[in-house]
Amino acid sequence: MRKIFQLTQEGLHRDRVLDAVKHDIRKYLKRERSRDLPKDADFLDFDCRFGASKETAKSVPLAELMAHLDTVASKGGNEAYVEILAKAGIREARPAGKAR
Repeated sequence: MRKIFQLTQEGLHRDRVLDAVKHDIRKYLKRERSRDLPKDADFLDFDCRFGASKETAKSVPLAELMAHLDTVASKGGNEAYVEILAKAGIREARPAGKAR
């Protein structure tokens, strides 16, 4: 998913537009997670980039994506660029004697 979300829309409250954007992102993640994994993969991982525009987008962890979106919206930004790419992940064995 590579998309520029408009955070303002005439006739709608800004908070409702932000909620709709978050819903679209969560819906995409749910759809990707429900797909079948490749045979050699253990889990599905996501590479995320976020910014006020495509040129200023930086890599962010998936867990922090919504917080970055809230920050841009609270600063009065009119749009946000979100890029989420799914990739197959392979779990690596933890070294012996190492705790979580």
